Amino acid sequence: MNARGTAEQRHVPVLRDRILDLLAPALAEPGSVYVDGTLGMGGHAEAVLQRCPNARVVGIDRDTEALELAGERLAAFGDRFTPVHAVYDEVADVLDDLDLPQVQAVLFDFGVSSLQLDEADRGFAYAQDAPLDMRMDQTRGITAAEVLNTYDAADLERILKEYGEERFARRIAGAIVRERAKEPFTTSARLVELLRAAVPAASQKSGGHPGKRTFQALRIEVNQELEAIGTALPAAIDALALGGRIAVLSYHSLEDRLTKRVLAAGARSSTPAGLPVELPEHAAYLRLLTRGAEEPGAAEIEANPRAASARLRAAERTRATKGHTA
Repeated sequence: MNARGTAEQRHVPVLRDRILDLLAPALAEPGSVYVDGTLGMGGHAEAVLQRCPNARVVGIDRDTEALELAGERLAAFGDRFTPVHAVYDEVADVLDDLDLPQVQAVLFDFGVSSLQLDEADRGFAYAQDAPLDMRMDQTRGITAAEVLNTYDAADLERILKEYGEERFARRIAGAIVRERAKEPFTTSARLVELLRAAVPAASQKSGGHPGKRTFQALRIEVNQELEAIGTALPAAIDALALGGRIAVLSYHSLEDRLTKRVLAAGARSSTPAGLPVELPEHAAYLRLLTRGAEEPGAAEIEANPRAASARLRAAERTRATKGHTA
């Protein structure tokens, strides 16, 4: 067992029951496949395996420690669970390798996991001093420290503005460039100290911790999260069998906006304006299962404060499209 506790002890899956209600109807038949594109510590996967006895689970995660913990948690389900070390935008390749041309349900639970937040040495949490790593997969990629120490001021400003929606992006980028000239950044405490000085006090009172937006921006850049989401969602939808369902949990507006755009595009006709009839090949191929983005209730947020910013959207595959086998 991991010294910090089992996966069950460390992780509460967000909106678990609602996600089960949305996905279970697609997992009733023998041989049905559920893809957990962001396995984490296996909470949602465990719930699916328990509630849907005919379903097999493919669990994808880039974090090797998460895969180990989830594997321990789900060992009792034997060959009904298949763990895969990959990023969620590699879902098409994963399914191809497993000879699974179609699946019945997919879940993406985007953002940083409880495992990553809880382990100080990963550098995700601005509340604790730690090495500025922030890689979800610690076997590859650049670290947050490398971003801070090597990106020019314009690129730093861009990622802070685009990924952190930081109003003071230019001021912060300039401060980072000045400070790293004295000494490279290595740990989070020094960055937090810089942010406390760079972000006006009035904004800190109204906008929360001054590190929140910068840490989010660095994490998204290090892990190329938005690019991965932009690839993963269409690929997962393409893999859905007719009647298959997809659910997506987002934790900030950038993720949710991308998800909304992809699902909404599939749920509306693309027949050119002015045509008197809808062309079959332009008909919607998704049916939205949620009205807008659903949010956790007060009781869940009280029990699991990390659920507070969660937004859930879901859709069902209603017709085949070009290159999609029914």
